[in-house]
Amino acid sequence: MAREGLTGSRIRERRLVSGMRQADLARALGISASYLNLIEHNRRRIGGKLLLDIARLLGVEPSMLTQGAEAALIATLREAATQANIAGSEAARVDEFAGRFPGWADVLAAGHRRVASLERTVETLSDRLTHDPHLAASVHELLSTAAAIRSTASILADEDDLTEDWRNRFHANINQDSKRLADSSKALVDYLDANQGVADAAASPQEALEAFLQDHDYTFEEVEAGRITPDTMVRAAPSLKSNAARHIAKGILTRLVADAKRVTKQRFDAAYDEIGPDPVQLARHLSAPVSLVMRRLAVHPELDAGFVVCDRAGSFLFRKPATGFVIPRYGSACPLWPLYAALGQPGQIMQTPLVQLGRGRAGFECFAFAEVVGQPVYNQAPLLEASMLVLPNTALNDQAILEVGATCSLCPRDACPGRREPSILSSGL
Repeated sequence: MAREGLTGSRIRERRLVSGMRQADLARALGISASYLNLIEHNRRRIGGKLLLDIARLLGVEPSMLTQGAEAALIATLREAATQANIAGSEAARVDEFAGRFPGWADVLAAGHRRVASLERTVETLSDRLTHDPHLAASVHELLSTAAAIRSTASILADEDDLTEDWRNRFHANINQDSKRLADSSKALVDYLDANQGVADAAASPQEALEAFLQDHDYTFEEVEAGRITPDTMVRAAPSLKSNAARHIAKGILTRLVADAKRVTKQRFDAAYDEIGPDPVQLARHLSAPVSLVMRRLAVHPELDAGFVVCDRAGSFLFRKPATGFVIPRYGSACPLWPLYAALGQPGQIMQTPLVQLGRGRAGFECFAFAEVVGQPVYNQAPLLEASMLVLPNTALNDQAILEVGATCSLCPRDACPGRREPSILSSGL
């Protein structure tokens, strides 16, 4: 039922909350109780002065009766219904539920948002604990130092015939190792401190790059317009603290300049307004490579798009997450992604509707394309670079959907032929 047709249900709920009898409200309005009953059961349309009088007697704004729950609440409830696989007939009544029971609707929506937030935290921490090289090295350092201290202490405790000189050496070793253990522990705590910014806590060039791109919302109009060079912007960026991070960022900005020279922002925006977010049609219209068009679409302000670029080894060169589509920061992604299928078919544009399993069944339309980079060389396989554009899509046909995960450790699909490791979601959070 449409939201506008639920005014009667909201009147009834507000009347019950206020403790007013139907007959009393009808009498105050100067209408019959039977007519009010028809209104409350959405069998009579209502508006004008009668609606204003009802709102005044119930002590609410008229908009609370005509508009009901906010659009954001309705959207959250629809998302919760989709992820719970609620049947279409039940999911279609989400507006009615929000209109009749606004308090319970708020509770349900808040719970859904809380669960989604906690699951995102679990995904991030699991990904980090499993693949973070800095964390693995730090833990190894702690264990090695603790083992050295334990070994030295064992010798001192078990050997009674040690000379004074050797005993002093062992004491000195314990003192030195304990200081190293304290320093390593402090460094690890600082690294894991949640109060630090992303740039301060960045353990890898990719993390620093992600912080840099997020700081600029993935758009660099000054660089694209030529008002500032990529080298100057990279040197001035506080989040790019390592040479590796600056090298990667400079490469991305240099490619942005090349893209802007081939297809200006104004020309691309005009083509987008005419054609829409279709990479193939835009590439034909602009006489531009599909990969360039996909990079442009990935940062378009009207699209909540995700974008991933990988090399022939499958390593991520660029990652821009989309809402609901998880792209792992460490380790390998799901082998079923169209991104990897495109590597085996360079030059072919793949369009794949899919859902990513994990927190729910969010639908997406993915475009994947692989191309040769660099100059050809005799007797050497060409270097490839694959790109995947991820666009939200809520109107998917279940028979044509590819089910993928983020990583194996975060995917609940047990019977997947590409599974490499058990999932932490198989037995619940």
